[in-house]
Amino acid sequence: MKEMNSMIKMGMLCIFLLTGNVVFSQNSKEAKALLDEVSTKMSAYKNMFIDFSQTLVNEDAGIKYGDEPPIRGEIVISGDKYQLEYLGNTFLYDGKKLHVINHDEKEIAITKGDIDADDGFIYPSKLFTFYKEGYQFKMGKLQNINGRNIQFVSLFPMDSSSEIVKVELGIDAKTKHIYNLIQTGSNGSKTTFTITKFKSNEVLSDSFFTFDKQKYLAKKYTID
Repeated sequence: MKEMNSMIKMGMLCIFLLTGNVVFSQNSKEAKALLDEVSTKMSAYKNMFIDFSQTLVNEDAGIKYGDEPPIRGEIVISGDKYQLEYLGNTFLYDGKKLHVINHDEKEIAITKGDIDADDGFIYPSKLFTFYKEGYQFKMGKLQNINGRNIQFVSLFPMDSSSEIVKVELGIDAKTKHIYNLIQTGSNGSKTTFTITKFKSNEVLSDSFFTFDKQKYLAKKYTID
Protein backbone atom coordinates (compact mmCIF):
# COMPACT_ATOMS: atom_id res chain seq x y z
CA MET A 1 0.00 0.00 0.00
CA LYS A 2 2.89 2.36 0.79
CA GLU A 3 4.37 1.76 -2.68
CA MET A 4 0.97 2.35 -4.29
CA ASN A 5 0.52 5.62 -2.41
CA SER A 6 3.98 6.66 -3.52
CA MET A 7 3.05 5.74 -7.08
CA ILE A 8 -0.02 7.99 -6.97
CA LYS A 9 2.13 10.83 -5.65
CA MET A 10 4.76 10.23 -8.29
CA GLY A 11 2.04 10.22 -10.91
CA MET A 12 1.27 13.77 -9.86
CA LEU A 13 4.78 14.76 -10.79
CA CYS A 14 4.26 13.24 -14.21
CA ILE A 15 6.43 13.55 -17.26
CA PHE A 16 8.32 16.82 -16.35
CA LEU A 17 11.93 18.36 -15.80
CA LEU A 18 15.17 20.86 -15.57
CA THR A 19 18.18 23.20 -12.99
CA GLY A 20 19.81 25.88 -10.95
CA ASN A 21 22.69 27.57 -9.20
CA VAL A 22 25.78 25.54 -10.16
CA VAL A 23 29.13 26.03 -11.88
CA PHE A 24 28.54 24.61 -15.37
CA SER A 25 30.96 22.39 -17.22
CA GLN A 26 30.69 22.39 -21.01
CA ASN A 27 28.58 19.23 -20.70
CA SER A 28 26.09 20.83 -18.30
CA LYS A 29 25.93 24.01 -20.41
CA GLU A 30 24.93 21.86 -23.37
CA ALA A 31 22.33 20.10 -21.23
CA LYS A 32 20.90 23.40 -20.00
CA ALA A 33 20.68 24.79 -23.53
CA LEU A 34 18.71 21.73 -24.62
CA LEU A 35 16.38 21.89 -21.63
CA ASP A 36 15.79 25.61 -22.18
CA GLU A 37 14.94 24.90 -25.83
CA VAL A 38 12.42 22.22 -24.81
CA SER A 39 10.92 24.47 -22.12
CA THR A 40 10.57 27.42 -24.50
CA LYS A 41 8.98 25.35 -27.25
CA MET A 42 6.48 23.48 -25.09
CA SER A 43 5.58 26.49 -22.94
CA ALA A 44 4.60 28.37 -26.11
CA TYR A 45 1.69 26.02 -26.79
CA LYS A 46 -1.73 27.32 -25.72
CA ASN A 47 -2.48 23.87 -24.35
CA MET A 48 -1.24 20.29 -24.48
CA PHE A 49 -3.04 16.96 -24.42
CA ILE A 50 -0.73 14.20 -23.21
CA ASP A 51 -1.43 10.48 -22.86
CA PHE A 52 1.17 8.53 -20.91
CA SER A 53 2.00 5.10 -19.59
CA GLN A 54 3.76 4.36 -16.32
CA THR A 55 5.77 1.60 -14.75
CA LEU A 56 7.16 1.35 -11.23
CA VAL A 57 9.85 -1.16 -10.30
CA ASN A 58 11.61 -1.82 -7.00
CA GLU A 59 13.72 -4.92 -7.49
CA ASP A 60 14.89 -5.08 -3.87
CA ALA A 61 11.29 -5.12 -2.65
CA GLY A 62 10.09 -7.42 -5.43
CA ILE A 63 7.60 -4.82 -6.68
CA LYS A 64 6.63 -4.26 -10.28
CA TYR A 65 3.63 -2.28 -11.53
CA GLY A 66 2.53 -1.24 -14.96
CA ASP A 67 3.38 -4.04 -17.37
CA GLU A 68 0.18 -6.11 -17.44
CA PRO A 69 -2.21 -4.41 -17.44
CA PRO A 70 -0.45 -1.16 -18.32
CA ILE A 71 -0.93 1.86 -16.08
CA ARG A 72 -2.14 4.76 -18.18
CA GLY A 73 -3.10 8.35 -17.61
CA GLU A 74 -3.84 11.53 -19.48
CA ILE A 75 -3.34 15.18 -18.73
CA VAL A 76 -4.42 18.45 -20.31
CA ILE A 77 -2.27 21.48 -19.47
CA SER A 78 -2.96 25.14 -20.25
CA GLY A 79 -0.70 27.63 -18.52
CA ASP A 80 -0.88 26.92 -14.78
CA LYS A 81 -4.15 25.00 -15.14
CA TYR A 82 -4.38 21.26 -15.63
CA GLN A 83 -6.70 18.28 -15.56
CA LEU A 84 -5.09 14.92 -14.84
CA GLU A 85 -6.81 11.53 -15.07
CA TYR A 86 -4.81 8.93 -13.18
CA LEU A 87 -5.53 5.69 -11.28
CA GLY A 88 -9.24 6.34 -11.02
CA ASN A 89 -8.82 9.91 -9.84
CA THR A 90 -9.26 13.30 -11.48
CA PHE A 91 -6.92 16.11 -10.41
CA LEU A 92 -8.39 19.44 -11.52
CA TYR A 93 -6.40 22.60 -10.89
CA ASP A 94 -8.15 25.81 -12.00
CA GLY A 95 -5.23 28.10 -11.22
CA LYS A 96 -6.40 28.76 -7.66
CA LYS A 97 -7.72 25.53 -6.16
CA LEU A 98 -6.88 21.86 -6.60
CA HIS A 99 -9.83 19.45 -6.75
CA VAL A 100 -8.93 15.80 -6.17
CA ILE A 101 -11.88 13.69 -7.30
CA ASN A 102 -11.85 10.04 -6.23
CA HIS A 103 -14.38 8.35 -8.48
CA ASP A 104 -14.20 4.96 -6.75
CA GLU A 105 -15.05 6.38 -3.33
CA LYS A 106 -17.10 9.30 -4.66
CA GLU A 107 -15.10 11.70 -2.53
CA ILE A 108 -13.73 15.13 -3.45
CA ALA A 109 -11.02 17.03 -1.59
CA ILE A 110 -10.45 20.71 -2.35
CA THR A 111 -7.35 22.65 -1.33
CA LYS A 112 -6.13 26.17 -2.05
CA GLY A 113 -3.18 26.39 -4.40
CA ASP A 114 -1.35 23.69 -6.29
CA ILE A 115 0.32 20.76 -4.57
CA ASP A 116 3.34 21.76 -2.50
CA ALA A 117 6.43 20.83 -4.51
CA ASP A 118 8.85 21.29 -1.61
CA ASP A 119 8.99 17.51 -1.13
CA GLY A 120 11.15 17.14 -4.23
CA PHE A 121 8.46 15.79 -6.51
CA ILE A 122 7.69 17.37 -9.87
CA TYR A 123 4.08 18.35 -10.46
CA PRO A 124 2.17 19.21 -13.65
CA SER A 125 2.14 22.96 -13.16
CA LYS A 126 5.94 22.88 -12.78
CA LEU A 127 6.44 20.76 -15.85
CA PHE A 128 8.63 23.13 -17.83
CA THR A 129 10.25 25.18 -15.09
CA PHE A 130 11.15 22.84 -12.23
CA TYR A 131 14.69 22.24 -13.52
CA LYS A 132 15.60 25.89 -13.06
CA GLU A 133 16.16 25.48 -9.33
CA GLY A 134 17.70 22.80 -7.17
CA TYR A 135 19.26 20.48 -9.77
CA GLN A 136 22.64 19.73 -11.21
CA PHE A 137 22.58 18.08 -14.60
CA LYS A 138 24.59 16.62 -17.43
CA MET A 139 24.06 15.23 -20.92
CA GLY A 140 23.33 11.52 -21.09
CA LYS A 141 23.30 9.04 -23.95
CA LEU A 142 21.73 9.49 -27.37
CA GLN A 143 19.64 6.38 -28.02
CA ASN A 144 17.58 5.16 -30.95
CA ILE A 145 14.21 4.07 -29.54
CA ASN A 146 11.60 2.80 -31.99
CA GLY A 147 13.23 4.75 -34.80
CA ARG A 148 13.46 8.00 -32.82
CA ASN A 149 16.71 9.58 -31.64
CA ILE A 150 16.22 10.24 -27.95
CA GLN A 151 18.73 12.44 -26.13
CA PHE A 152 18.82 11.84 -22.38
CA VAL A 153 19.64 14.46 -19.78
CA SER A 154 20.40 13.40 -16.20
CA LEU A 155 19.31 15.62 -13.30
CA PHE A 156 20.48 15.30 -9.71
CA PRO A 157 18.73 17.08 -6.80
CA MET A 158 21.06 19.36 -4.85
CA ASP A 159 19.06 18.67 -1.67
CA SER A 160 20.73 15.68 -0.03
CA SER A 161 17.51 14.83 1.83
CA SER A 162 15.42 14.57 -1.35
CA GLU A 163 13.41 11.39 -1.85
CA ILE A 164 14.53 11.54 -5.47
CA VAL A 165 18.18 10.76 -6.22
CA LYS A 166 18.13 10.99 -10.01
CA VAL A 167 15.87 12.00 -12.88
CA GLU A 168 16.55 11.09 -16.50
CA LEU A 169 14.66 13.06 -19.12
CA GLY A 170 14.42 11.66 -22.65
CA ILE A 171 14.01 14.31 -25.35
CA ASP A 172 13.21 13.69 -29.01
CA ALA A 173 16.22 15.20 -30.77
CA LYS A 174 14.13 16.16 -33.82
CA THR A 175 10.93 17.60 -32.33
CA LYS A 176 12.40 18.75 -28.98
CA HIS A 177 9.40 17.18 -27.27
CA ILE A 178 9.66 15.17 -24.08
CA TYR A 179 9.61 11.42 -24.77
CA ASN A 180 9.92 9.98 -21.28
CA LEU A 181 10.98 10.58 -17.72
CA ILE A 182 12.75 8.04 -15.50
CA GLN A 183 12.84 8.86 -11.80
CA THR A 184 14.92 6.94 -9.27
CA GLY A 185 13.93 7.17 -5.60
CA SER A 186 16.10 6.91 -2.52
CA ASN A 187 14.30 3.64 -1.68
CA GLY A 188 15.56 2.06 -4.91
CA SER A 189 12.28 2.38 -6.79
CA LYS A 190 12.38 3.43 -10.43
CA THR A 191 9.34 5.10 -11.99
CA THR A 192 9.13 5.59 -15.74
CA PHE A 193 6.60 7.80 -17.53
CA THR A 194 6.44 7.51 -21.32
CA ILE A 195 4.39 9.88 -23.47
CA THR A 196 2.27 7.79 -25.84
CA LYS A 197 0.28 10.58 -27.49
CA PHE A 198 0.78 14.33 -27.77
CA LYS A 199 -1.48 17.04 -29.20
CA SER A 200 -1.23 20.81 -28.84
CA ASN A 201 -3.34 23.93 -29.34
CA GLU A 202 -6.67 22.11 -29.22
CA VAL A 203 -9.98 23.97 -28.85
CA LEU A 204 -11.04 24.01 -25.18
CA SER A 205 -14.34 25.19 -23.75
CA ASP A 206 -14.26 28.13 -21.36
CA SER A 207 -15.39 25.81 -18.57
CA PHE A 208 -12.87 23.02 -19.20
CA PHE A 209 -10.92 23.68 -15.99
CA THR A 210 -13.96 24.76 -13.96
CA PHE A 211 -15.15 22.54 -11.11
CA ASP A 212 -18.87 21.83 -11.46
CA LYS A 213 -19.97 21.34 -7.85
CA GLN A 214 -23.63 20.72 -8.65
CA LYS A 215 -22.81 17.97 -11.12
CA TYR A 216 -20.98 15.96 -8.47
CA LEU A 217 -23.53 16.62 -5.74
CA ALA A 218 -26.19 15.26 -8.08
CA LYS A 219 -24.11 12.09 -8.39
CA LYS A 220 -23.91 11.77 -4.57
CA TYR A 221 -20.24 12.66 -4.25
CA THR A 222 -19.03 13.82 -0.85
CA ILE A 223 -17.15 17.14 -0.92
CA ASP A 224 -14.75 17.96 1.92
